[in-house]
Amino acid sequence: MAARKDSPDDAAAFDVAVVGAGPGGYVAAIRCAQLGLRTVCIDKWTDARGRPALGGTCLNVGCIPSKALLDSSHHFHNLAHLLPTHGISVEGARVDVAAMQARKNRVVGSLGRGVAGLLKKNRVELVTGTARLTGNGAVEVAGAAPRAAPRTLRPRHVILAAGSVPSTIAAAPTDGERIVDSAGALAFEETPARLAIIGAGVIGLELGSVWNRLGSEVVLLEALEDFLPTADREVAKQALRIFRRQGLDIRLGQRVIGCEAGDEAVSVHFEDAKGAHRIEVDRLVVAVGRRPVTEGLGLEEAGIERDERGFVRVDEFGRTNRENVWAVGDCTAGPMLAHRASEDGVAVAERIAGGKSRVDHRTVPWVIYTHPEIAWVGRTGAELDEAGIAWRAGKFPFAASGRALAAGETEGFVKVVSDEETDEILGVHIFGAQASELVSEAVTAMELQASAEDLARTIHAHPTLAEGLHEAALAVDELAIHL
Repeated sequence: MAARKDSPDDAAAFDVAVVGAGPGGYVAAIRCAQLGLRTVCIDKWTDARGRPALGGTCLNVGCIPSKALLDSSHHFHNLAHLLPTHGISVEGARVDVAAMQARKNRVVGSLGRGVAGLLKKNRVELVTGTARLTGNGAVEVAGAAPRAAPRTLRPRHVILAAGSVPSTIAAAPTDGERIVDSAGALAFEETPARLAIIGAGVIGLELGSVWNRLGSEVVLLEALEDFLPTADREVAKQALRIFRRQGLDIRLGQRVIGCEAGDEAVSVHFEDAKGAHRIEVDRLVVAVGRRPVTEGLGLEEAGIERDERGFVRVDEFGRTNRENVWAVGDCTAGPMLAHRASEDGVAVAERIAGGKSRVDHRTVPWVIYTHPEIAWVGRTGAELDEAGIAWRAGKFPFAASGRALAAGETEGFVKVVSDEETDEILGVHIFGAQASELVSEAVTAMELQASAEDLARTIHAHPTLAEGLHEAALAVDELAIHL
């Protein structure tokens, strides 16, 4: 059967072609369409039945499914550890992993259909297939189905939003069974009795928390000597102590050097300053970070530059070195976070339409969805010291919060860091329940270049956890009322 020729409209039908339908891509496509640009979104993700599976890594095997399982496991954990302190006892509670996974899949499916509906509502054409740039400004799309005809598009602008994939290490090649990546760890059909995770960063801690709450003996092997080196040192120190108390066996300074997967278990070999060690577990998860998806996009042929780590080089506005080719999200250097990718996508769309938008990555919030949660925005004291900036800090523990005491969620604290001379807020670091929600107020304050005094003079409802942020701001000037 002869391949279908490009339709006459394909050559100039679109103002913008977006490559990828993750949080960066589909949001960019929608914003382009809202601004009157004829937009096509190309994505290669499909489900087990060959249907489009929109939302990228975040929706399909990342942010959303992990939070669904984190919430399910946390509810079970509370049955045994929190509810009895409230006078509530439940006998015979048990875990049904299959039901948890089914619920997670329903959540993912619902949101995926929602993304498809949003694209359709905004008249964004969706093309399922693999996109590749050519040297003549075109985008070639190979159909996802084996017999699907290729298609060539010649849009005025291209936005690359290809995302990222889990990094791998030679010492622990994944097999999809005994040794898996983060996606595999979100699909376990039963709770492994013994689970090892390589990496005690964001992904490792969240996955470890899920399966530890559901009954696994979890060991996290981290090559770095410091725990969560990018977080505030006080936050990291307290978090390490609490996570270990919860049952996570976090071992720092451990370099995995090899492993063997058998029919029943995995032998993991690692070494530290004291020598070589070995443990045997039922499953091994490789959670050593993520790398950009930039191979296979035709970047070399199109003359688009990448850096030494494989990220697409862009300027502060998301422009590549090739005219009218832009890139956003995980395939560019910067925080590998869904919300950052989305804001990148909006800003680039508005730039294409003639606007002046840009994203300030200094005020992108970070969250680790353990319990207690860890969230921060801005710089740490160590980073400010390195930059030669004098600073002050105020801290307030949740143990002194009326709402936290009433809820039984007293672990952690809020820390506000401000410029010693101007009092402008330079960073906010939160370790505690609902930190992911509380940090948004800090982001708003920093976007408005607020001072610690501005936050201290802002009325907060009582009793709320947000009062901790208020009191920490007061503490910058040693004026905290409830401490």
